[in-house]
Amino acid sequence: MYGVYVHIPWCRLRCPYCAFAISTRPDPPHRAYTEALLREWELRRLLFAGRPSSVFFGGGTPSLCPPDELARILAHLDPLPGAEVTMEANPGDLPFPLSAFRDAGITRLSLGVQSFDPKTARRLGRGHTSDDARNLVEAAQRTGFASVSFDLIFAVPGQTLAAFEADVAAVVALAPDHVALYGLTIEPGTAFARSRRPPVDDDLWRAMYDTAAERLSAAGLPRYEVSNFARAGHRSVHNEHYWRARPWAGIGAAAHAWWPDGTRATNAAEVETYLASPDPLVSAERPEPRALAYELIWSTLRHIDGVDRDSLRVRTGFELLVPPELIRAGLLVEVAGSVRLTDAGFPVADGLSVRLADTIVVADMRRGLPDTTAMSDTAPTA
Repeated sequence: MYGVYVHIPWCRLRCPYCAFAISTRPDPPHRAYTEALLREWELRRLLFAGRPSSVFFGGGTPSLCPPDELARILAHLDPLPGAEVTMEANPGDLPFPLSAFRDAGITRLSLGVQSFDPKTARRLGRGHTSDDARNLVEAAQRTGFASVSFDLIFAVPGQTLAAFEADVAAVVALAPDHVALYGLTIEPGTAFARSRRPPVDDDLWRAMYDTAAERLSAAGLPRYEVSNFARAGHRSVHNEHYWRARPWAGIGAAAHAWWPDGTRATNAAEVETYLASPDPLVSAERPEPRALAYELIWSTLRHIDGVDRDSLRVRTGFELLVPPELIRAGLLVEVAGSVRLTDAGFPVADGLSVRLADTIVVADMRRGLPDTTAMSDTAPTA
């Protein structure tokens, strides 16, 4: 199984928290960009066996792209019958009918709602009103997509717990199939970073996260990854490739990929460079075993299925020695050969990943037991 991520960089404006590779040019060269994507796919498709089980149009704002261009891209990617095909869309940035995207082959919408609270939305620089967001959600549900997901941001400077609780209540009332919950990270170089506004304190961050997890679960959207909640049958097939350490292709400006041979690949970020290049690849390397082990722990621990011990051992030659105090503290549990987060562990998953990665030892592959004389001497960075 593998997926294909397609980066569509066009945006009407850059949000103050955004550090992604986007372009706000008023006249996007949609046809030229499609041609560049197809050219790149011809270079990459032989690296992957069979047909993709998912396609994800991310950005940027893919809903600014004409539906016939997306249909053309999908025809060349040739996903499996019934494959999940996701498109990100923003309220206020839909120059085409939703039905046109459905007819082009989109099966799942990921809506960049971020907040229904007018004050919070303004702080986030969103170019839409709360009514725009509700109208888009309701239109998406009427149009007949297989799944509709919301993005919701919390821990925005100046945001109160009461305001966020109202946001969660608004989400629950609209009954989405999936919710992606993001604690705001202030990235260097963004308008938020330049404003020097202090982030929310740790206690408020935790209160917001716990509130969302509890109320979404009670509404029939249990957590299946640190930041993701879904009704039965509506998990993100594409994103589970990332969290279950499966390969994926990444095409488009600034796209990242993990090829089946273990190579990590990255494309040129500048759109003009991407358009002009016969091969936009700027880096491709295979992580050495220890780095790969860190990476697998970091990505798979986030998922409800956790770190698979056998997979880690076979793919990297390293074994986990789980600190007993993390089990006793109720942060981790071992189930069916995997190390998993508990409800108490999910909010501190990043720190637990670092702790676990620092315990790896070289496995004795002949006996399937760890060689405890070869302890890790280098702690991973968070």
